[in-house]
Amino acid sequence: MELEMQWDGNPSIILAINTLLGVTLPVQVKDIGFTGVFRLIFKPLVDEFPCFGAVSFSLREKKNLDFKLKVVGGDISTIPGLQDQLEGTIRDAIEDSITWPVRKVIPILPGDYSDLELKPVGILEVKLVQAKELTNKDVVGKSDPYAMLYIRPLKDRMKKSRTINNDLSPIWNEHFEFVVEDESTQHLVVKVFDDEGIGASELIGCAQVQLSELQPGKVKDVWLKLVKSLEVQRDNKNRGQVHLELLYVPYGMDNGFVNPFTPKFSMTSLEKVLKSGANGIDATENEKEASQKKKEVIIRGVLSITVISAEDLPPVDLMGKADPYVVITLKKSETRNKTRVVNDSLNPVWNQTFDFVVEDGLHDMLILEVYDHDTFGKDYMGRCILTLTRVILEGEYKDSLPLDGAKSGKLNIHLKWMPQPIFRDS
Repeated sequence: MELEMQWDGNPSIILAINTLLGVTLPVQVKDIGFTGVFRLIFKPLVDEFPCFGAVSFSLREKKNLDFKLKVVGGDISTIPGLQDQLEGTIRDAIEDSITWPVRKVIPILPGDYSDLELKPVGILEVKLVQAKELTNKDVVGKSDPYAMLYIRPLKDRMKKSRTINNDLSPIWNEHFEFVVEDESTQHLVVKVFDDEGIGASELIGCAQVQLSELQPGKVKDVWLKLVKSLEVQRDNKNRGQVHLELLYVPYGMDNGFVNPFTPKFSMTSLEKVLKSGANGIDATENEKEASQKKKEVIIRGVLSITVISAEDLPPVDLMGKADPYVVITLKKSETRNKTRVVNDSLNPVWNQTFDFVVEDGLHDMLILEVYDHDTFGKDYMGRCILTLTRVILEGEYKDSLPLDGAKSGKLNIHLKWMPQPIFRDS
């Protein structure tokens, strides 16, 4: 059963807010108004009156939440950005505590109703790859962006990236893991901020992706357009884009898929012997010493990349042509290779293959930069950035990648992975 509910009240709630400066501010929350659609579940059905054992309730749709904030004995507006940050934090805390799939279970008849409680159903692996064309929030220099990611806005379940200083097209290449409780209704939220040091960070933009759009066991590569607020349906201002790689792994997935981010991935027979024993503990030759070390798998192997061709490259030369070539870089090891130059062509064909020894595939990335060759130098034309997760999972694939930083153009490539997993001490 779903019903709309409206509540208005004037409680006096005092919060103690700890600031980065070490000062505690008493903040009053008052004049609270709330409107939303609540879901009531009467379950399980039983023969005894009132014919159900418990009632579960949850907020299915929030329509409005208003409240006022006031610093006790002061003015909250004297601290720039504090009110916006507090309002956002309070809204997130209230909504997460009652919004579906979170539910409150009220027993009506004696019994065990633990099966009605919220339980995790899977893991979402997220690779925060990069962002581009971010709005500059600084008057001098460029923004210092970082990202916050979460499914539920709880302090211990929100993930924060490192800050990239003075860069409007940052490359993070960071991996995060999130617990999923209902893939049909939950979504991943990404918020990109400008780090202001001891001051309140300024929001550059935010985006979200519905977990229901992900195919279990398949890597999804997405570019999300940043908007001012997730509540706003339309935002015509260009605030930039953020690049994510997503992999949803339900618990109990038994169709042969193995999550590469777990330490059981791609173990050789020798590694399984080394890792065998009580709970995967590696004992030394002298077992009496009980020298035990945790192990984790590094996805090591050889990456073979064929740069096939490019299409519709932007003209660079005065004659409306270009002399393009591609520089291929493995980011962590900084290993580089480059193709030959194809003269006077906006649709060059290379068909050149390069092999890279990769020491840590899950945390490395490939950068392909296209340049125009000139007698006295080179002109940058654009780039493509990709992680290695998909080729590690699939073994081999072809793709056509749009050229970032260029008005037009795309690269056609073929990737192949030959694994050589090893162990290291964690």
